[in-house]
Amino acid sequence: MTGKGISLTKPGTRHLTLIAALLSMLGPFSIDTYLPSFPDIEAEFGVSRAILSQSLSVYLLAFGFSTLFWGPVADRFGRRLVILVSMFAYTLGSVGCALADSAETFLLLRVMQGLAASGGFIASRAMIRDAHDAESAHRAMSQVMLLFALSPAIAPVLGGWLHDFFGWRSVFWFLSIYGSMLVLMGFFIRETLVEEQRQSIHPGAVLRVYISAVLHKRFPALVFSLSFAFAGVFLYIAGAPTVIYDFLGMGSTDFGWLFIPIVAGLMVGASISGRLAHRWPAHRTITTGFALMVTAIVTNLFVVNFYDPVILTVIGPLVLFVLGLALLMPAITIMALDCLPHHRGTAASMQGFLQMMTNVGVTSVAIPLLQARWLYFVLGQLVFLLLAVTLWFRLRRNSA
Repeated sequence: MTGKGISLTKPGTRHLTLIAALLSMLGPFSIDTYLPSFPDIEAEFGVSRAILSQSLSVYLLAFGFSTLFWGPVADRFGRRLVILVSMFAYTLGSVGCALADSAETFLLLRVMQGLAASGGFIASRAMIRDAHDAESAHRAMSQVMLLFALSPAIAPVLGGWLHDFFGWRSVFWFLSIYGSMLVLMGFFIRETLVEEQRQSIHPGAVLRVYISAVLHKRFPALVFSLSFAFAGVFLYIAGAPTVIYDFLGMGSTDFGWLFIPIVAGLMVGASISGRLAHRWPAHRTITTGFALMVTAIVTNLFVVNFYDPVILTVIGPLVLFVLGLALLMPAITIMALDCLPHHRGTAASMQGFLQMMTNVGVTSVAIPLLQARWLYFVLGQLVFLLLAVTLWFRLRRNSA
């Protein structure tokens, strides 16, 4: 440290935040850009909404399970190699989706996209923590979130434009170009994992690290708390076709009405979180974020019972919920990574895996069960938040 609120970072990390943000944005782009194309893809392949929704589930499943592979690889061979290999594979998978001639082929290539996309996600989180001390890592993660937050707004709007002008396959040609760009950027990244910190990739050693993570006193509670909190927002993101088409009665070019307010909440929350990084202890920031989310849920329960579903009533409380999530997410992410300081890649893997499995539950179980009515979406969000808050306050009580 060179003074209060100022820290020295390792050389070669000047553009690390931007690169990490672009890698993190790949996930939302892979999920959200083709949502406006659902009706046309269903018609071309002759499948139902329920079957096409599984293209989200298989992507998330592949993403989640592959994080368990990429983390140990990143701890052994470095973050840069993981980015290069995974982004090249993602590009191939995206090209395949653009050329798919059947629903089965399309689902298989969505699996390939998921397997590859997680590599950049895991490597970028580990790189941020490698390059900064705890407080500066919190601030850097907040800056990553500021840029990352743009993707849920840009992705469906861009996807809608591409769909309307060039057809649904153009969405996946765009994703292949994005993946190619990340491959090129990977050649200009300086490795952040020093030689003496590289870990064994022997299956026994990796298994011991994963077991230690599962049995850790704090790590599982932190990760599941964040996963359930995020699930309350992801319910609306993955369920966007239901929210836009069924609840609000809007069209394929109207997804911005849902995603732009979400982005605004994410950006404001991430900005505040970054400013608080050197002023508040992490636990205070996290508790404040949960307080905002509880307020949002109370508001949501009120409006769903007394008002009709329109943009303000459906999306207004969601913005406050997202603001609270963005406030706590950087702090709780760094806190979880610090539970395993010598295995940050593996810690990021477990974090990504558990969060993705929660998201799979949202897409494959929660959305089919809750999509009939707006009230059910609100109640689902309430359940997820109760789980997250319970885990966090049990953790705080045990720590005290």
